[in-house]
Amino acid sequence: MNADRFAEITDRYAGLNVVVVGDFCLDRYLEIDPARAEISIETGLPVYNVVNVRSQPGAAGTILNNLVALGAGRIHPVGFCGCDGEGYELQQALGALRGVCGERLLQTSQRRTFVYCKPLIMEPGQAPRELNRLDSKNWTVTPEEVSAALAEAVRDLGRSADAIIVLDQVDQEGTGVVTREVLEAVAQVAKARPHMPVLADSRRGLRGFPALIFKMNGVELAALLGETAPGSPELQECQERAAELARRNGRPVIVTLAEQGMLGALPGGEIAHVPALPLRGEIDIVGAGDSVTANVTAALAAGANLREALELAALASSHVIHQLGTTGAAGVADLRALRTLLG
Repeated sequence: MNADRFAEITDRYAGLNVVVVGDFCLDRYLEIDPARAEISIETGLPVYNVVNVRSQPGAAGTILNNLVALGAGRIHPVGFCGCDGEGYELQQALGALRGVCGERLLQTSQRRTFVYCKPLIMEPGQAPRELNRLDSKNWTVTPEEVSAALAEAVRDLGRSADAIIVLDQVDQEGTGVVTREVLEAVAQVAKARPHMPVLADSRRGLRGFPALIFKMNGVELAALLGETAPGSPELQECQERAAELARRNGRPVIVTLAEQGMLGALPGGEIAHVPALPLRGEIDIVGAGDSVTANVTAALAAGANLREALELAALASSHVIHQLGTTGAAGVADLRALRTLLG
């Protein structure tokens, strides 16, 4: 992709109307100063003294952060939070972001806010070191009235959207935003508007999802097709599997392959592979997959072809993994600068 084509695609982002359906969480970072360590008088256990707390939207919120960084015109989160302090904090964080229309983020006493609490040891001259995470999740089935409200939001917003992203981040099926009823609503919108990009990703795998643009890694792809070979699959195997799934679904398939880069397959058999960009120092892979999701979807919605979308996503994920101690994001200026740096 040359510079003119890069500008042509990214200049269209400001006009995009994107719906993000999924599990929005609060990423809370606790910065610990080890120089202030002490022993608790009451328990005799070590005390970690937190000297700074910072929070940002996580999970589906990480995808949203990347869309904001790209300059997407309007972004509609469809999800829920609890009537708790973390829910208030998440709403405030989302409300502070440019272009985010938060009217369909449902606050309900029937759910608690999903939280990833990440203690970080901060030492001068060293990258942040993360300790055991403290997660707060919902372990009961999402109430029917909550699910119905979310499904209705999908149908309403889907009528005028340029793209929809679905992220299922929960460990236990049916306990988050992406319930069967919500998936049915997404499928209805995708069927009614077949040329609109509708991309889905799930940490539990996409088995049982309707025929959307599937995004996953190589191991998840093999599992979805019923193959259980150990280790990471070879590139040729992934290409064949992705092509098979794209033909079966009648929709593109996106596969991330870590150091092998990423590939995409179209229903007609076309395969595009983009190698991983070289490392430029220490890395933190948290958030890389979500940056791919945001960038592929935005690029496709802006008229990019499959290879162009993957090239932009490769730039974004490379930028993000070099941001340490945070779940990063990449803007158009970051992509342009990295593209120039790498020639």
